[in-house]
Amino acid sequence: MEFAKQQPTSKAPADWFTGDVWWDVIVAGQEPSRMRVNMVRFAPGARTNWHRHAVGQTLHVVSGIALVGTRDGTVFEAHPGETVTCPPGEEHWHGAVTDRFMEHLAMWETTEDGTPETTWAEPVTDTQYSGPRTTSR
Repeated sequence: MEFAKQQPTSKAPADWFTGDVWWDVIVAGQEPSRMRVNMVRFAPGARTNWHRHAVGQTLHVVSGIALVGTRDGTVFEAHPGETVTCPPGEEHWHGAVTDRFMEHLAMWETTEDGTPETTWAEPVTDTQYSGPRTTSR
């Protein structure tokens, strides 16, 4: 057993996000593990670009209110303690509501064959971000 070496907080790349986003790498699994876990902090209104994960992604909301959007126009609202799973290959985005910060744990795996684990696409428009919301409740 060993303690993982903590890495400094880093600003997320502007090519993949709208607004200010920071993350801490919690786990970057070493073979044979393929696990990845980041604590991601979104400023109000910040969000990812559209993207998909080859093996899927799980988001666990820690604080604030998360928005998770799908290509069919659905925007889910998730609250602290709620967990959202995005299936393999599903294009989606996630971010914070306009009036508060949001933190979530983002969990995903690398691929077995070394192909890209995440494919990034275009930014989410303000219209897509502001779409009608639904909750799990």
